[in-house]
Amino acid sequence: MDQETFVAVRKNEDGDITHFKTSSGRELDYEQALEEVQGGTIAGVNIGEARNGRPVIRGNADGDPTNNLDSLQSF
Repeated sequence: MDQETFVAVRKNEDGDITHFKTSSGRELDYEQALEEVQGGTIAGVNIGEARNGRPVIRGNADGDPTNNLDSLQSF
């Protein structure tokens, strides 16, 4: 199976990402997306740790701020 990428995000009223849309059109909530990233289904991202200790999805650092997760289009 080819890896997908995240192409769009949905944010809550605080500006936090709550959902992701993949390159194949699937919509995932944050927990589903974490599982997919951990399982290797999604390319271009990794799992980091927030200050509160919870896992967070982060874009792989490539020096290009235009493709970070916060900059993706909304859906």
